[in-house]
Amino acid sequence: MSSTPVRRADARLAQGPPALGNLLGRVWAVDQVGVEERAASLAKRSIKRESKLWALDLAIRMIDLTTLEGKDTPGKIRALAGKARRPDPTDPSIPSVAALCVYPNRIATAKAALAGSGVKIAAVATYFPSGQAPLSVKLADVREAVALGADEIDMVIDRGAYLSGDYAKVFEEIVAVKEACGEAHLKVILETGELETYDNVRRASVLAMAAGADFIKTSTGKVQPAATLPVTLVMLEAIRDFYAQTGRAVGMKPAGGIRTAKQAIAYLTVLYETLGPDWMTPDRFRFGASTLLNDILMQIRKERTGRYSGGDYFTLD
Repeated sequence: MSSTPVRRADARLAQGPPALGNLLGRVWAVDQVGVEERAASLAKRSIKRESKLWALDLAIRMIDLTTLEGKDTPGKIRALAGKARRPDPTDPSIPSVAALCVYPNRIATAKAALAGSGVKIAAVATYFPSGQAPLSVKLADVREAVALGADEIDMVIDRGAYLSGDYAKVFEEIVAVKEACGEAHLKVILETGELETYDNVRRASVLAMAAGADFIKTSTGKVQPAATLPVTLVMLEAIRDFYAQTGRAVGMKPAGGIRTAKQAIAYLTVLYETLGPDWMTPDRFRFGASTLLNDILMQIRKERTGRYSGGDYFTLD
């Protein structure tokens, strides 16, 4: 790779707040044992019934209800949009989810089905899920998704470039994608299951934030392991430290493998203990999920009535 992108990356970093230019050089190693022990400890915390109901309501409002399958049809998108608007049609107190996340070809259907609801439309782009395409193709993908009506873009980084040490290329691509997003918010997917170490996750988090990410996201959901509590904690701590040094608040989205209300509450506990009440909002935290919503609805009904409802009370996605 030529030195030009490196110089442009260095220039953009230098143009930010004074602390921004040397952020990458000051990323310290992650204490693996400490991170895993703290995540496990926070996950065991119990909360009272009133707090649990509040947390479950918040978790629904934070969900990016997701379908990213080659067999997605317009009918499936319309059905999922209906669920995004009214997760439980029998209970008007249940809030809408934050967003519906789809492939770009399904944006128009989602947009029509969600008109007037306040539910955002998120679209994956940049040659999701691999990210292995020329930058021109990735940018065209993003611009088309925005033109079709996407409010949010979920991009993937080039993990091959990152793992080979070509941080400048990764940085430059995020900068270019952010520019192509226009007014749409940008979530940068690190695909942490392929980054292999907590140190890589932390450095990639800082890189993405320095390049302009509005959110950093764990996974595509297509690679295992996907989201885990320790990885999420590493990313939340990176957000905390980035905010302390730059004053810019960045959101977080764990995605993939979060299926139960109990798991969601554990993630919210880690979020609160790491970043505090200012991040307990859909504007700064999302769950990328396809099956989580049903379990939360069942748990809410159980907390209110004292008995579980079967899964057949809610639509299967």
